[in-house]
Amino acid sequence: MNQSKDFLRTIVEEDLKSGKYKEVVTRFPPEPNGFPHIGHAKSIAINFGIARDYKGHCNLRMDDTNPTTEDTQYVEALKDAVKWLGFDWGDDVYFTSDYFFQLYDYAVQLIKMDKAYVDSLDEETMREYRGTVTEAGRRSKYAQRSVEENLDLFDRMKNGEFKDGEHVLRAKIDMSAANMKMRDPLLYRIRHAHHFRAGDEWSIYPMYDFAHCLSDYIEGVTHSICTLEFENNRDIYNWVLDTLELKPPRPYQHEFARLGINYTVMSKRKLLELVEDGQVSGWDDPRLPTIAGYKRRGYTPESILTFCDQIGIAKANSMVDVAQLEFCIRDDLNTKVPRVMCVLDPLKVTIENYEGSEEIDASYYPDDVPKDGSRKLPFSREIYIERDDFMENPPKGYFRLTPEQPVRLKHGFIISCKEVIKDANGNITEIKAEYYPDSRSGSDSSGIKVKSAIQWVSAKEAKTVEVRLYDRLFSAEIPEGVDDLNPDSLKIIKDALIEPAVITDKPDERFQFERQGYFYADPVDYSDENPVFNKIVGLKDSWSKKTKVKDTPKPKAKKVQVDGEVVPMSEAEQALFDKYTAEFGLNSEVANTLARDEQLSSFYEESLSLLDSPVSLANIVTNEVARELKQIEASELKFSAKQIAQLVQMVDDTTISNKIAKQVFEEMVRSGEDPAKIVEAKGLVQISDPAKISPIIDEIITKNPDNVAKFRAGNTKLLSFFVGQVLKATGGKANPKVVNELVAEKLK
Repeated sequence: MNQSKDFLRTIVEEDLKSGKYKEVVTRFPPEPNGFPHIGHAKSIAINFGIARDYKGHCNLRMDDTNPTTEDTQYVEALKDAVKWLGFDWGDDVYFTSDYFFQLYDYAVQLIKMDKAYVDSLDEETMREYRGTVTEAGRRSKYAQRSVEENLDLFDRMKNGEFKDGEHVLRAKIDMSAANMKMRDPLLYRIRHAHHFRAGDEWSIYPMYDFAHCLSDYIEGVTHSICTLEFENNRDIYNWVLDTLELKPPRPYQHEFARLGINYTVMSKRKLLELVEDGQVSGWDDPRLPTIAGYKRRGYTPESILTFCDQIGIAKANSMVDVAQLEFCIRDDLNTKVPRVMCVLDPLKVTIENYEGSEEIDASYYPDDVPKDGSRKLPFSREIYIERDDFMENPPKGYFRLTPEQPVRLKHGFIISCKEVIKDANGNITEIKAEYYPDSRSGSDSSGIKVKSAIQWVSAKEAKTVEVRLYDRLFSAEIPEGVDDLNPDSLKIIKDALIEPAVITDKPDERFQFERQGYFYADPVDYSDENPVFNKIVGLKDSWSKKTKVKDTPKPKAKKVQVDGEVVPMSEAEQALFDKYTAEFGLNSEVANTLARDEQLSSFYEESLSLLDSPVSLANIVTNEVARELKQIEASELKFSAKQIAQLVQMVDDTTISNKIAKQVFEEMVRSGEDPAKIVEAKGLVQISDPAKISPIIDEIITKNPDNVAKFRAGNTKLLSFFVGQVLKATGGKANPKVVNELVAEKLK
């Protein structure tokens, strides 16, 4: 990762500067229930990168709290991925199961504080009692159990006296909380299953929201960095640590946008289905986005890390074009790997006027690559060329070998066609050719002009190899499942011919096969008897042409690079971009997203015709609306541009806050209800009346005398603490601006 100041590094620097922490400790905490994928690589790079940049430490911790899905093979795969990417976790790998006894004791402490209870509702009733975005939930009657009864039941749960699902342990928080995650979340569940580390010692296992924050605290983690889907879980994270009144310093959670790549699935569940259903050869299938798959295909750690660096660390989810990842591996290999010749579809050429044999000295690298190295190419009377390097009736612009057009053999001589040999079916089986002795590459005095050079191999010395041509596993930009699998994602060529210098005792090498792409000796199946090469990536992005033929939409994310060049906008897109930036004042990223996506720009223009709030509308359209349009067509949306304009209007006139607006939007997605009706039904109108907010501030100030004293002693950063507490107490409904002013006044 580079040293640019993304928002996470800014937070870390501020925390170090203020003395909040003496050392930065991050963690990479995957669940060992599958092989890590490219999304995990981004998290690895962020967590280990930040720890490295600030001379701290990053823990590798296995979140092994679900014995039914976890396994040692996944632990080893995760360790291998971190190590392969070049990071070091130190002496020990941590496991949440290391803390099972401590976590149990913390749960008992919550029960004794009457902050947790054993619930015996069935799963369906519990889901019904949870309520909806617009309706408060109902607390279970079992929440009335005494502390003594809860302690007894929880102990018996631990001892294995009950069946799976018969009881759970829940936090006692708030069944009417706007954040539904806070409606008495589960802390423990019963699981009679063998744990790969703990064996059969435990019959209960902690839930993620309970175990994660406490594991961070136990390990001394300072910055708990996770993806945006855990944003609402942050309230539980803080509630557990605050309620237990744990001794500082304590960790805080910070979220970043998860990685989404088109033509790719990164759901562990979907990847597991592909593996178990035999759609791929295993977790290390080179078509999968797993680290093991990329590693086996021939990607380098440097290319993966460069990709993670290029896409950056954002606060909003977006879709990255897979072409950007492919560009990174091309760019990395371009100056590293030797160029060699391999013929995938051989066509025999007999050079009738050549006798004997010789070796041609040929460099592995072109002139613009500052590397040395060469090999001897055997040359003889009989050679093989690529079948599509000869055409009997060529189209205009074809510059390779034809009956009338000579061509150069790469590194060698110029040849011309004298006769075409065909079988009974009219298929070309051989070319009779003539070579020009004074046309040797590097010392050509023949005066013959040719427009291209083709690859070739000597028939006698060439080695037969198996070549696996990998393409994208899915043909759909946003794949849903097996129906979107690309039937051409793997093509195996058993009888390709390669120059002999490529076959060595150390096959762990990458090559550029001239005009074919970059290839890697398969680390599993390669042998002296059966050399196997995997195609890493082609020399150019072949999919840009495919998508144009299929008339699929343009990518909805940032500008993409193809062979290092930014794909230009059309004239219409450029006109929109100019209007959005010059007239509406949108930043270039938002304007770029809107201009390049016809559905989004149409939706935006319609909402803008109803409300003159270009920046606010653009933000919600390019984030929330765009997220929905990635899943369904515009005609299937339950909400309209008019409703989005109404929602933004309510934010602009301070009827609701931005935080509440997100909740309202989620309900609009689900029900299609007008935002005003949702706000009214739920009572979400923003509180701006100082008379209503002041008593809440007074109560919070009274409860936090130590922080008041610190603030008045000069720690003005605590202002945000008090403001946050007020907003939390009002479920996010208090007007932040009014709260800031009132808190600042009262703390003078």
